[in-house]
Amino acid sequence: MRYYYSADAIREAEAPLLASLPDGVLMRRAAGGLATAIARELRVRTGGIAGRSVCAVAGSGDNGGDALWAATLLRRRGASAAAILLNPEHTHSKALAAFQKAGGRVVQSVPATTDLVIDGVVGISGTGALRPAAAEVFAAVDEAGIPVVAVDIPSGVDVATGAVSGPAVHAALTVTFGGLKPVHALGDCGRVELVDIGLDLPAPDVMSFDAADVAARWPTPGPKDDKYTQGVTGVLAGSATYPGAAVLCTGAAVAATSGMVRYAGSAAQQVLSHWPEVIASPSPSAAGRVQAWVVGPGLGTDDAGASALWFALDTNLPVIVDADALTILAAHPDLLANRTAPTVLTPHAGEFARLSGSPPGDDRVAATRRLADHFGATVLLKGNITVIAEPGGPVYLNPAGQSWAATAGSGDVLSGIIGALLAAGLPAGEAAAAGAFVHAHAANLSAVDPGPRPAPTSASRILAHVRTAVARL
Repeated sequence: MRYYYSADAIREAEAPLLASLPDGVLMRRAAGGLATAIARELRVRTGGIAGRSVCAVAGSGDNGGDALWAATLLRRRGASAAAILLNPEHTHSKALAAFQKAGGRVVQSVPATTDLVIDGVVGISGTGALRPAAAEVFAAVDEAGIPVVAVDIPSGVDVATGAVSGPAVHAALTVTFGGLKPVHALGDCGRVELVDIGLDLPAPDVMSFDAADVAARWPTPGPKDDKYTQGVTGVLAGSATYPGAAVLCTGAAVAATSGMVRYAGSAAQQVLSHWPEVIASPSPSAAGRVQAWVVGPGLGTDDAGASALWFALDTNLPVIVDADALTILAAHPDLLANRTAPTVLTPHAGEFARLSGSPPGDDRVAATRRLADHFGATVLLKGNITVIAEPGGPVYLNPAGQSWAATAGSGDVLSGIIGALLAAGLPAGEAAAAGAFVHAHAANLSAVDPGPRPAPTSASRILAHVRTAVARL
């Protein structure tokens, strides 16, 4: 599990250490980890440290001090070290003195021979875009193609939201201290390395699953299980116009677990031609016993679609509401008014705006939390970074890495996966987070099959890789 801490939580955890340790010890501890990470980066990029050149761009305060101390340590290991002081009067004095004593040079611009730049402009307290002087420096760095290692966060990127409002640092690597911050999942930080500096941090409410977390939760048949006890997923999807949505959604439910899938709707013939193991019925009331419902993909927004959504929400079963069903719900939010069973809403940005009255904006975590609390439902906001919020509870972030899942019908596959996990008994937030994780990995696998070079993919190809993604957990 990865945990993400607010800037305030990090500062609160640092306070007792700063009070108990001799002056400067915590900074040098952080700088030692930073220098080690930079040394690894230099070895990968250039083959060594000795004879290489680094340039620290130092702002005022501790972030600039971290950068200067790291440059000092690299200088002592044989690298050439330079530093640009953006605010010389407020540069960390002890770090600067050590840097100059080690032979570091203060310069006005990044030397042409520089192999790597250290971004020590602002830390987790910084807000807004790069100021003009820093923006000019990093524009030249970008033009020269010099890799950047950011200290704690890439300067100009918001620590809480990952949003960028103007010029910002483009980091190949970000080295952070004590605990990850939301920006490290939500923003463009390059690779992220965490340095342990001894902080005692409480468990936060923003987190993300790794493969081991998903594997521990993924349904596995026991010796006494049968097709019913493993979860029966009901799917209300598809229409004469969009029968493929039903095929994708039911197929994903079949691929996700070893239980049973029941389908009710007008696309039964198409569904059965692809998935003969599915039990098809003409209507929801005739479908038989299920443990969770998936409603919406390709369903249509007419009376038949509204009736299907009403039927599912009127049960005491977990329900995932997607696609056309979200459009119906936006027009009739009272459908959730008295519902107590788990409900998962899976909007993309446009559907989110219809449900909430406004787009999610830059702070996607806060916006998703508000919508979850408003509806009393788990909300999964789709995107390259999927945000999942439980009402009054934790938030799960799922960075996809790439946008291969951004293809027509991909959401239908995601809904089927999550529906099967709900039917198997997973709590709503965990089902959504685990489903999003496997869905993203299936999309990435589909892009490189066959061959090592990524190629355009499709929802059908993503579906075909769901089982492989699960097997590789």
